[in-house]
Amino acid sequence: MRNTDAPAVVPSRILYTMVRVTDLNRSIAFYRDTLGMHELRRETFSDARFTLVFIGYGDETSNAVLELTYNWDQGAYSHGTGYGHVALEVIDIYGACERLTSLGVKVTRAPGPMKVAPDETGERETIAFIEDPDGYRIELIENNRA
Repeated sequence: MRNTDAPAVVPSRILYTMVRVTDLNRSIAFYRDTLGMHELRRETFSDARFTLVFIGYGDETSNAVLELTYNWDQGAYSHGTGYGHVALEVIDIYGACERLTSLGVKVTRAPGPMKVAPDETGERETIAFIEDPDGYRIELIENNRA
């Protein structure tokens, strides 16, 4: 009988999050030019008519990345109600949102602190939300401890 609690059989890290995109070049430009990510690798499956682009910060061996999936014959997608968002860390959230706005990025929630419930105390993180070219939500979370 296998030990199902052994480290070898328990997942140990997030590899990537996949999002489907309608215009691969537009999406790569958005994540690269506005969010500072780098294309890490590309896989093209001509017979199945799709391309995968892995994009992120740093390398895939120690960082979670995004997989942009471009199905060649698909013109649009419905996000449904199950998808939430991708969260990215930023040191200066107000400056980041100014920069993104100047680049034409849609800010859907202006930067500001999370509201604390009346019965809670303490500070909450400062966040903002933006959208990528396909309407996927991206949360920016300020980490000014750097």
